[in-house]
Amino acid sequence: MVIFKNLNLDIKAVFDKDPAARNLFEVILTYPGFHAIFWYRISHVLWKIKLKLLARVISNIVRMLTGIEIHPGAKIDGGFFIDHGMGVVIGETTEIGSNVTIYQGVTLGGISSNKGKRHPTIASNVIVGAGSKILGPLNIGTNTKIGANSVVIDNIPEGSTVVGIPGKVVSKEFSSNAPDLYHNKISDPTTDEMVLLQEKLKDLENKINKLKS
Repeated sequence: MVIFKNLNLDIKAVFDKDPAARNLFEVILTYPGFHAIFWYRISHVLWKIKLKLLARVISNIVRMLTGIEIHPGAKIDGGFFIDHGMGVVIGETTEIGSNVTIYQGVTLGGISSNKGKRHPTIASNVIVGAGSKILGPLNIGTNTKIGANSVVIDNIPEGSTVVGIPGKVVSKEFSSNAPDLYHNKISDPTTDEMVLLQEKLKDLENKINKLKS
C-alpha cells in the first residue's frame, strides 16, 4: 500500500537528514516530527474515505501531543522530514512533493476564506527554514531553499534560494537533495541594496565635489 511505502520513505528521510538519529526505536519513540507524519498518513486515509470527523479528531490530538498541525486533507508524498517541528502548521489544500524538509515554526497557510485551493504547492527536494511562512495558493519549484523567517507570497522558480520579508530570490542554482541550508552563506538582499545605495551616494558626492572645484 502507498501508506506503508511513504512511511518507509519518511523513516529513511530521518536517517538521511538528521545526524542525531541513532536507531529505528529512537526515531519511533522520540521524534515528534515522525509521530506527526505517521498519524497524518492514517488520518489522510480516513479523510479520503469520508471519515472526516474522525480524521480531524486524530489530527487535533496529534497537534496537542506534538505541537505540529497537519490537516488530514493535505497531500504529502514520501520522504517528508519535519525537524523538531514545534509550531508547524500545514493547511488543508497544501500539496507537498517527495523528499521535502521543513523546520520548526513553519506555516504553509492560506490567505483567503474562500473554498478551493488556498494553500501552497511545494515541489520535491525543497527545504523550508525555521519560522518561514509560505502563504497562499502559490508554487514553490523543485530544489528550492527557503531561508529562516522568510515570508513567501509569490511563486518561486525551481533551483532558487529565497530570503527576506517578502521573500526574494537571491540565487538560482541546482540544489542537492541533502538539507544544506547554510544561512551564513546566504546573501541578504536588504544589505546588498544598502551597500549599492552607499556606493551611489559616494559617487554623487565625488561628482559634486568635482563641480565645486
